[in-house]
Amino acid sequence: MVRVTTSFDPAAVIAEFIDAVAPYDPHPDAPPVALLGLRTALGDEIFPLGDHVIRAMCRALASYRDPEDRGRCVDCGGRHLDENLHCRDCGRLHGILGQVIADHARRVAAAGDGSAPHGAA
Repeated sequence: MVRVTTSFDPAAVIAEFIDAVAPYDPHPDAPPVALLGLRTALGDEIFPLGDHVIRAMCRALASYRDPEDRGRCVDCGGRHLDENLHCRDCGRLHGILGQVIADHARRVAAAGDGSAPHGAA
């Protein structure tokens, strides 16, 4: 199994995926539908890919969710929300904290004198 915290060989990752999928190919003797060529610092590899493996790659890609994907910013549409749901593109805060801060900013602006409102928030 590939550990994303360590250095790895991209060709080994592809070979591991093919090896994991190949036993379930209903037509293992069918000719490949594609050849995947891979050039890395470690060398060149060519992988013959059958229809079953290509379909498995499509399903894997369709179900993949990046751990860094925290959605889109509602203001600028950017996809760079940090772990605190702060948009790195426009600065907007999202989530409960973002809503509390936005509500407070509106109350301060509505007060007109720039001072914080008195009483319960």
